Amino acid sequence: MVSLTVPRDSPYGLANLPYGVFSPAGAAPRVGVRYGDHVVDLAVLLDDPVLAAGSLNPFLAEGRDRWVAVRAAVTDQLAGDVPAEAVHALADVTLHLPVQVGDYVDFYASEHHARNLGRIFRPHEADPLPTAWKHLPIGYHGRAGSVVVSGTDVRRPCGQRRGPEGSPVFGPTERLDVEAELGFLVGTGSAQGSRVDVTDADRRLFGVVLLNDWSARDIQAWEYVPLGPHLGKSFASTISPWVVPLLALEEARVPTPPQDPAPLPYLAMEEPWGLDITMTVEWNGQEVSRPPYRTTYWSPAQMLAHLTVNGAPTRPGDLLGSGTVSGPERETRGAFIELTWDGAEPLEVGGEARTFLEDGDEVVITASAPGPHGSRLGFGEARGRILPALP
Repeated sequence: MVSLTVPRDSPYGLANLPYGVFSPAGAAPRVGVRYGDHVVDLAVLLDDPVLAAGSLNPFLAEGRDRWVAVRAAVTDQLAGDVPAEAVHALADVTLHLPVQVGDYVDFYASEHHARNLGRIFRPHEADPLPTAWKHLPIGYHGRAGSVVVSGTDVRRPCGQRRGPEGSPVFGPTERLDVEAELGFLVGTGSAQGSRVDVTDADRRLFGVVLLNDWSARDIQAWEYVPLGPHLGKSFASTISPWVVPLLALEEARVPTPPQDPAPLPYLAMEEPWGLDITMTVEWNGQEVSRPPYRTTYWSPAQMLAHLTVNGAPTRPGDLLGSGTVSGPERETRGAFIELTWDGAEPLEVGGEARTFLEDGDEVVITASAPGPHGSRLGFGEARGRILPALP
């Protein structure tokens, strides 16, 4: 037995305990929690075969009462001595994708981001927001198979884009971008033909990951009218390996910005809630933005309710992206297309004027949220480096 010591100011203390999937050298992936710089094997700690699975999906499917019970049991065990064989140094394990993502829907929930893109792409229109934007959480169906764990390299995608004369040309994207987002993981799913009420989100949504929805802006601009993003988005979406449970984020709950006009009844909430999560975007080691999720207009509960209002099913491990998180100031914009105003206002990165990503660039997204007694909770990181396009 060993007693684990974690600094009082650690963002991965008992108030957090994010879940992930890890493997020690030579062993199969299994479920653990991060505690300081340790990874604790939950199948060993709790003698539970469900937690010996190579993904969180079986555990998510067991439902909220089970999530509460396991969290309480882990907290109680870590407050005392634990079996030495359950403890691994974070530096000695490999971290994997925490869930098998069955479906991935990316929303467009930040009003600041939507207004910025509207002004960039439709500068002569009086209202930069799409007509339906304040009536429903707009989104697109992404490609679940392209969701990768932090640290996975991202190859520059190829596709069609508008050429100099207006006709299409084929080749690598010249406007490779990031989107700093949060991802919400569905815990217990819902049957086809049913709906999830906004009041039921706390029992359906399990936790939060960081998400970088890499975007090829020139490919996207050529293909997305009149349908929507396809090849400009489907090549890679990076998530953090650690899932911070919503049970750990009670101190971070805040009201959403005022919603006007009032949403239709199926989206109406007495107190729509967001989360006071501050994100940081680093470009080649230099901080370039601090997007605040608390400014996001549509809540996670409203996204889930809208997704299912037509009877679409959900499953454990489904991923709901918030869309780019952006605030009102330039330094809070969560995508380079906004930060550089479509390339017209370059940033200085590493002493050079930069607009979009070049081969070899690395982007790291981190975040923190308030916890109990003035503490801060960490989310790990969503990291990716750009590889050259295929020849």
